[in-house]
Amino acid sequence: MMGTAERHKASGAGVAREEEGSAPRPALWVEEPARRRRLPDPARTAAVRAVIIVALTLVQAMVAFLAALAGSWLSFPMVLSSVASTIVATWGVLDVWVTRQVWNQRHGVVSVPSSTARQLRRERRRARRQERMATRGKERIRGRGGAGQLSHS
Repeated sequence: MMGTAERHKASGAGVAREEEGSAPRPALWVEEPARRRRLPDPARTAAVRAVIIVALTLVQAMVAFLAALAGSWLSFPMVLSSVASTIVATWGVLDVWVTRQVWNQRHGVVSVPSSTARQLRRERRRARRQERMATRGKERIRGRGGAGQLSHS
């Protein structure tokens, strides 16, 4: 019996393909643009931590359940520690949510055309600009001194 590699060589298909210089093989995968932006670093770190904590909590709860079914002395301490781990896992998940909210507050809103925050910033900028122009105009008038008068008497 011949293996597939030997059959391939015997048919000459491999040699002919190399000699012809046929088109290169298609890529194994095609990179597509992400649908959503990736999480900021602090939020991603918190998410990884939360996933690990939740996974360990689930394993611990399963061990506690199996120990209780088996009637082992270990079931009571495991149930107590599972309750504590559930509280820690809840904290971990909330930490991801809070970290994302803090990041969004510190680094601004997503700039989309319907963003109210951007419109408010524009209005504030416009008001400040007009205020500056008004103060400059007053300073220019004061800076002239008596240049606008017809006589010095």
